[in-house]
Amino acid sequence: MSGRQAGGPRWVEVDPARLLRWLATFAERHGTPVQTVEEYAVRLAAPDGSTAVLHPPPGAPVPADLDDLVAGAAVVRRVGLLLARKGAVAVGVALGEELEVSKVDSHYVQGRTAAGGWSQQRFARRRDNQAKAAAGDAADLVLRLLVPVAVELAAVVTGGDRRAVDAVLADPRLAPVAALRSPRLLDVPEPRLVVLREAARRARAVPILIDDRSAGTGP
Repeated sequence: MSGRQAGGPRWVEVDPARLLRWLATFAERHGTPVQTVEEYAVRLAAPDGSTAVLHPPPGAPVPADLDDLVAGAAVVRRVGLLLARKGAVAVGVALGEELEVSKVDSHYVQGRTAAGGWSQQRFARRRDNQAKAAAGDAADLVLRLLVPVAVELAAVVTGGDRRAVDAVLADPRLAPVAALRSPRLLDVPEPRLVVLREAARRARAVPILIDDRSAGTGP
């Protein structure tokens, strides 16, 4: 997957099995790059001005160099997954790309209303209460599925709406899980089982920020 801002850098996600080929293609198209190690990533600077910043996948250690990042990305890890958006939530544990356990749940949350005055305030209170109830039930799922195995998890990967995820992990009972939360938030649609399976795959990917505006082409 990739995402691009108009005229700016773009993110791509590269599966560990394809990473060496991706690196070879980058060098073929842009020239042999010079690598530098940044705080949490490896930066490749090609002769034509193109750059690629490779970040380790969630749970992988900070790389010492590019070879270290490639090796670290290939390791199969157990990660927790929490996807939340409005009243829907999906929680799971994945070993590599395979879901070992999963649960998907949804609750109705009132949408916004065009009404004004007292009626609008009443709907807003109802919506807030419904959202809090959904977050509470989602927290119970995380407590049941992820907290007992937290010591076995390399990381917890989240996705969906950041505010919804934050609301779930604000529950103090989930402190062991919140401590493992990866900074990366996956952009996902309404959580469903198929979305959770795709999130497990994406959790293994190496996120790469590419800027090839100088060269006018991409890897």
